[in-house]
Amino acid sequence: MQSTLTPPSVADFLGSEIVPDYETAKVAIVPVPFEATTTYRKGCQNGPAALLEASHQLECYDEELGREIASEVGIYTHPAIADTRRDPSLSLEEMLRVTRETVKSLAKDDKFVIAVGGEHGITAGVVEAYLELETEPFTVVQIDAHGDLRHEYEGSIYNHACVMRRVLEMGLPTLPVGIRSICREEADLIRERDIPVIWARDIATQPDWIEKAIARIPTRRIFLTIDLDGLDPAAVPGVGTPEPGGLSWYGLLAFVRALLTDSEAIGCDVMELAPVGDSVVSEFTAAKLIYKLIGYQAVARGWVK
Repeated sequence: MQSTLTPPSVADFLGSEIVPDYETAKVAIVPVPFEATTTYRKGCQNGPAALLEASHQLECYDEELGREIASEVGIYTHPAIADTRRDPSLSLEEMLRVTRETVKSLAKDDKFVIAVGGEHGITAGVVEAYLELETEPFTVVQIDAHGDLRHEYEGSIYNHACVMRRVLEMGLPTLPVGIRSICREEADLIRERDIPVIWARDIATQPDWIEKAIARIPTRRIFLTIDLDGLDPAAVPGVGTPEPGGLSWYGLLAFVRALLTDSEAIGCDVMELAPVGDSVVSEFTAAKLIYKLIGYQAVARGWVK
């Protein structure tokens, strides 16, 4: 696979000067600038590039972990895939196929893959890749403002509003966290399937919500999907459909660190970044979130000593 990857460039996460060889990298970041079904504020196809550019402004020293994660854990940035900026006619089905095959190839090379979107429907392709590879069951932990459980929306079953319904159809358990906006169809499904939703209103009022959430994960292994609208829009306004409320920055970090410590994460994604005008708050926050994810995973998995 190494021969198919482009040389390091300014498009790499954190900047080209610290990008390792592919063979030595523990982490592979996969930009997926795909957008076809967004229904309110558009622009998430520009999210991955904005995030990568913003990442160059991050400090590589993590004051919480007390180490410079980037110099201890190789972070490789894969060339962008399923790019609707270059091919607006790209179909949802082709995006899912390319995403699935790319993630499978990287995971087979023992890379911890972080896909960066792009619309949330991309997650179905990422999860499919792990479903084809994994021999153990895993739970999809979803941080999100919305249920994303509709059977179809605007004529497509692969719409971003349907992605977690597709995950359920794969036979995987899910844990939705931070939910605060659903339709009647989704409410009925949550009740019928007894889906263990961690509502945003409970996060705001229950100090022990993290312990309760983790206790509801039925498997040792997890896949983490983060729709950035799961955070309060005061922290990340650059999303397609901002919803009042949501997780605070430190609340999110506390949950993610506890989750990655308690469970074995096989991969993750960060979706729905849609840059706002001349503001860089959202992309910088998203880039820092990814760096924190890498640090927590590195400590939890013993990649650093």
